[in-house]
Amino acid sequence: MEIDTGASVSVISQETCKQVFGSDNSLEKSPCSLRTYTGEKIDVLGKRKVTVIYNSQSVDLPITVVKGTGPSLMGRDWLHKLQLNWKSIFKIEQLAHNQEPEKDKELQDLLRKYPQVFKEGLGTLKGTKARIYVDKDATPKYFKARPVPYALKEKIEKELDRLEKGGNIEKVEFSEWAAPIVPIVKPDKSVRICGDYKVTINQVSKLDNYPIPKTDDLYATLSGGQAFSKLDLSQAYQQIVLDKESRKYVTINTHKGLYQYNRLPFGVSSAPGIFQRTMKNLLQGIPRVVVRVDDILITGSSKSEHLNNLETVLGKIQESGMRLNKDKCVFLAPEVVYLGHRIDQYGIYPVESKVKAITEAPEPKNVTELKSYLGMLNYYNRFLPDLSSNLAPLHGLLKKQKRWKWDKSQQEAFELSKTLLKSSKVLVHYDPNKDIILSCDASPYGIGAVLSHKMEDGCDRPVGYVSRTLAPAERNYSVLEKEGLAVIFALKKFHQYLFDRKFTIYTDHKPLIGLFNENKCIPPMAAARIQRWALTLSAYEYKIVYKEGKKNSNADALSRLSLNREGKTEVPAEMIMLMDHMDSTPVTAQQIKAWTRKDPILGQITNYVLKGWPNYRDNDEMRPYFSRKTELSVFDSCLLWGNRVVIPNPGREIILQELHEGHQGISRMKVLARGYVWRAKYGRRN
Repeated sequence: MEIDTGASVSVISQETCKQVFGSDNSLEKSPCSLRTYTGEKIDVLGKRKVTVIYNSQSVDLPITVVKGTGPSLMGRDWLHKLQLNWKSIFKIEQLAHNQEPEKDKELQDLLRKYPQVFKEGLGTLKGTKARIYVDKDATPKYFKARPVPYALKEKIEKELDRLEKGGNIEKVEFSEWAAPIVPIVKPDKSVRICGDYKVTINQVSKLDNYPIPKTDDLYATLSGGQAFSKLDLSQAYQQIVLDKESRKYVTINTHKGLYQYNRLPFGVSSAPGIFQRTMKNLLQGIPRVVVRVDDILITGSSKSEHLNNLETVLGKIQESGMRLNKDKCVFLAPEVVYLGHRIDQYGIYPVESKVKAITEAPEPKNVTELKSYLGMLNYYNRFLPDLSSNLAPLHGLLKKQKRWKWDKSQQEAFELSKTLLKSSKVLVHYDPNKDIILSCDASPYGIGAVLSHKMEDGCDRPVGYVSRTLAPAERNYSVLEKEGLAVIFALKKFHQYLFDRKFTIYTDHKPLIGLFNENKCIPPMAAARIQRWALTLSAYEYKIVYKEGKKNSNADALSRLSLNREGKTEVPAEMIMLMDHMDSTPVTAQQIKAWTRKDPILGQITNYVLKGWPNYRDNDEMRPYFSRKTELSVFDSCLLWGNRVVIPNPGREIILQELHEGHQGISRMKVLARGYVWRAKYGRRN
């Protein structure tokens, strides 16, 4: 029960009342009429008497029963009768079972009994192999190996050797199926190899849509838990061995030849369902345990029950041959976030961060920002019938010749509008059984997204909002990259809602449809970060749809009124290596930057990349760049096509001379040049 000094009476929801009092649902009539602090009417079902024991005193008090599933509130009527000791309430005390896990002897003794579970290296599930089911009439899909950047070639070969020695992959001479690879550079500069399966097996395999736990089931399993432990399976999917028949479907094509995966790889669309079913079968029957793909949540009504349940789970995992990532596990925590809800011993609540983008949104600074914000409000106006009258001070600033002046009346209207956007009239709880929509947008200085449900009447209702400002380097991204960043940012923020669920992405940037299309190959000459983002998306089951900017106004406003928190700039390792390499030659990155600025064509193209492309080209010299507009990017004021630097005219002869001095022949010289640099040849693609 939460203390609410703003509530005149104490209330309990109908659902909680049933759980506490069972079949005893007799209620007295209640004459009171209740409203929320935003003015919404609360449906009162009646009231009942309950016995309250506090500080050695027992007293019978009335509690009002209301519709809904919200938390119980202790209002001023109870506070007056109980005469609470506020000093002791505000004092923070550490509960015995919530002490630091490292200092909890019982817990540490328990963990030491299962050393194999936390052993380094990849575990192997015993007795069960995964199978990928493919339509009988499916035509095999074979893709050639993609060209590999020279800066990454040695690292890719090293990773392939490591995977082969570990038994994860094996070399094969022939395969009807083959997916190209996308190398992902990790923070330590090593490379992770992923197959682009969305163009091969994902199009024809049968999904294992194993259901995730419903919120009601989750509450029933975890209700009454005093503390929570969350276990993380190390390299989850790859702990499951593939059956021999399925291995041909996950063949990858590399510059070193063909390799088959022996274990379930990342990027296969049926993998989440296979893994969920496997874990559910492994841990079924253990009380107060919930499994969500590679996250296992455990609780108990007491510390001893909790540790008993934890020991049973650890025993099952050790017996199965699987392993946990101890660094990512949490033990005996007082609260956890799970499936988009915050769970503690008192109940289950929506996560406050869902509406942080609205709560902390700064007020508009000009007419453009105000129009964008009002557009979002208008998007939800069907749920807020009295909105127009409340926003009159804001609409007044849009009048022609009206001088911009933001005073108290505008601020009050703005704060009221934010309260309404967070209210139950607009915001709904996440429901895994409803269609999911992810609306994303970017502005020159911010990104934002809205997660929504498609309701039975066809309207969109928001579940949560997120936004942030762009870091200085991100503001130099192309328009395409900013829009892509908005999608990836939203995926990471709403991952718990989206993973292993079908959903639709709305974007108002058409070129993004081609690059992130769920059924198309990742373009080999797209910018490195676009390739990585497209690969990240391949782990999700989505459809991406173009939505005109005016109709995408809910996400547009968040990108323009983004929170004042800058993101961390992602600097791709390939680009760093490429720029470092160029600095060691007679042509430096600084020279290329200066030449690009002065070149009338490249200067204009750079401007198009950063600010958006027109629908026409000025002359034939622009043609090679227009045909590659989704593959061009800007890094440190230098123009790049994929991983290759676009060389301005003054540098072309110098580069050719430097390459020629290697005396490797014209063919070898061309191959070397195409690995690092590019210059436009008008009239044909090169």
